Amino acid sequence: MKILFVIENYLPHIGGVEVVFSQLAEGLVKQGHSVTIITHKIKGTKNEETRHGVKIIRIPCFGSRYLFSFLAIPKAIKLAKDADIIHTTTFNGTLPAWKAARINGKPVVITVHEVWLDFWNKLSDMNMFSRKAHHFLEWLIYRLPFDRYIAVSDYTAKDLRKMGIPEEKIIRIHNAVDYSLFNPKKYSKKNSRKKLGLPEGFLYFAYGRPGVSKGFEYLIKAVHSISNAVPNSKLVLMLSKDKAYCKNFEEIMSLCDELRFRERIILVDPVHREKLPIYISAMDCVVVPSLREGFGYAAAEPCAMNVPVVSTNAAALPEVVCGKHILVPPKDSGAIAKAVIAVSKGEYKTTKAKKFLLSDNIKGYIDVYKELLRK
Repeated sequence: MKILFVIENYLPHIGGVEVVFSQLAEGLVKQGHSVTIITHKIKGTKNEETRHGVKIIRIPCFGSRYLFSFLAIPKAIKLAKDADIIHTTTFNGTLPAWKAARINGKPVVITVHEVWLDFWNKLSDMNMFSRKAHHFLEWLIYRLPFDRYIAVSDYTAKDLRKMGIPEEKIIRIHNAVDYSLFNPKKYSKKNSRKKLGLPEGFLYFAYGRPGVSKGFEYLIKAVHSISNAVPNSKLVLMLSKDKAYCKNFEEIMSLCDELRFRERIILVDPVHREKLPIYISAMDCVVVPSLREGFGYAAAEPCAMNVPVVSTNAAALPEVVCGKHILVPPKDSGAIAKAVIAVSKGEYKTTKAKKFLLSDNIKGYIDVYKELLRK
C-alpha cells in the first residue's frame, strides 16, 4: 500500500503525536508499505528527506503551523493522486488531507487524540475570541465526513460518539509504548542518578509540554506541602522550551519564583526520547497533573518502567495508568501533595500491568486501510 500522511508536526519536533506517527510510519515501511509524510517545516530542517525509509516533505509556513492548513493543500492534492490511503490527525492537517482525498477520490482516515470542544471555554489563558474560534474550528473538523475515525482510547471514542460520529466509523486503536526502550531491566536508580548528577533523597519527576491542559501549575503549588512532609525531596521538572509554549513556560517559572520554590526544584533541559528512560529510572515517583489527556504517554512510560505514578483521573488517564500508582482529581494541589507524600512512604495501589504493543497498533491501522480499500 501507498499511504500519505498529512500532519502538522513530525520529527524532529518532539511530542506524543510525533511518537504515534513516527512509530506507525516506520512500522509500515518495515512491513513493505510505502509512506510519505507532508508536514510543516520547522527551523533547521530540510524541505525533503528520507528517515528510516519514510519520505518526509516539509511545507514552509512562515513560522506559523496554522498556515499549514492552507499552504499544504496543493502538495497534498498532487501526492494524493498516487496514494492508496490518506491519513491525518487533528488539527491543522485535517483540511488539506480531506480536500486532497476528496478531489482524488481516495479513502481518508483521521486519528483523533482528544476531543476538546467545550474544554476550550475552560482555558483561562485564552481570551474569549480565541476560545470561541478554536471551539468553532474544531467543530468544523468533526463536520467533515471522514471514512474512519481512529480514537486512541476508549475515552476519546466515547467523546466522538457524543459528537454524533456514526458508531460504524469509529475504531479504537490504542497508542503504542516502545517497551524495548522503556525497559526497567536496562537501568538502576543508583546508576541513573550518578550519570545524571542528581542528588540523593526523594525525587519526583514531571515532564512534557507546558501546555494549558497539562496542569503543571497545580504540581508547583503542591511543592511546599511535599517539602514540609518529605524534607529531602526535590521536584525534577523537564519542560519543553518549544516556541509555541514559551508563554506557558515563563508563567510556570514566574510561579516558582513567586512561591519561592526554585531551591526545591531541579529544572532540567528536554532530551531526545531515547534518553528519557534514564531520567524516569532515576526517580522515586512520576507525577502527571494533566487536566485532559487523550492517551497520556507521560503516564504510560513510567508505568512501563515500573516507577510509581501519581496521576490525575482526567479523561483517558485511568485507562492507561497501571502498576504502582495513585489517582487524584485534576486541579487539586492538595491531593497531589498527599499522594506524593504517600508514595514516599511506599503507600500506593498496585494493579496488573497493561500493555500497549506496537504490533497491535500497526495491525489495527493496516486492518482499517485494507477494509477501506476493499470497499
